[in-house]
Amino acid sequence: MKKTVFMAGVAMLMGTTAMAENIGVSMARFDDNFLTVLRNGLQAYADEQGHSVQIEDAQDDVAKQLDQINNFIASGVDAIIVNPVDTSATQAMTDAAAAGGVPLVYVNRQPINLDTLPDNQAFVASNEVDSGTLETIEVCRLFKEAGKDPANIYVMMGQLSNQAAVMRTKDIHDVMGDGRCAVTLNIIDEQTANWSRDEAQNLMTNWLSTGAAFDGVIANNDEMAIGAIQAMKAAGIDMASVVVGGVDATQDALAAMQAGDLDVTVFQNAAAQGSGSLDAAVKLARGEEVDREVWIPFELVTPANIGDYLSKN
Repeated sequence: MKKTVFMAGVAMLMGTTAMAENIGVSMARFDDNFLTVLRNGLQAYADEQGHSVQIEDAQDDVAKQLDQINNFIASGVDAIIVNPVDTSATQAMTDAAAAGGVPLVYVNRQPINLDTLPDNQAFVASNEVDSGTLETIEVCRLFKEAGKDPANIYVMMGQLSNQAAVMRTKDIHDVMGDGRCAVTLNIIDEQTANWSRDEAQNLMTNWLSTGAAFDGVIANNDEMAIGAIQAMKAAGIDMASVVVGGVDATQDALAAMQAGDLDVTVFQNAAAQGSGSLDAAVKLARGEEVDREVWIPFELVTPANIGDYLSKN
């Protein structure tokens, strides 16, 4: 009888252990506010679900990230999650994982080979068609409300190798060109600041030095919007006289909005992307079906509804 009870206990323990998966995670960079929220959300969800995750920092190095993928495969992980450094360089990672028979999930940044991903690979993110669109339509509405028509703007782009930057910038031009903008927007200049607050501050300072009259800034993310704000405030510009938009609804961005400096942002649920990517990776590791594209909705954030988002990121 005792032996029977003992063997039953061992069987239960083995069953519990079998439910836990070992997942390798390669993040483009740890030094990024939004990706830190995503990474922390993924780690917290893994801890909650009892899975083991090994999270590596690719430090914005494509070659280093591919090495991390190959090391994960060699170490026998059950699945891999990748936040790509360069979305145009994802084919090599897809091929490596497929050759090694390891399921792979891209998170947040869309792989260039999305349409041809193998059955055991997927993509979890928010649809970038919505991000820049929501941002730009609201900026247009604010210009209309302020009686600024036409309005002259600067556009700050993320890393040009990144699909999100390309799509968010395209969204701006699409809204301008298809009648969804309530005013006429004129782009004075658009340049990349590589998602960086410091680079954006320098870029905005350079723009200000030209003396060109402008009415606002549309940035591909909040970090660049904040950098632009810092440069404008240093130059003595009244933030009530310009419209500034970003994307991500990070805590720093929400603080800037509460201060009256940032007018528009778009909530991208980083934690939900992290947990969603882990769910997809675990299902694929267990041979379950997962949609090739798993979308986490974007949501517009303004001073009117900021209270709904203060505790979300």
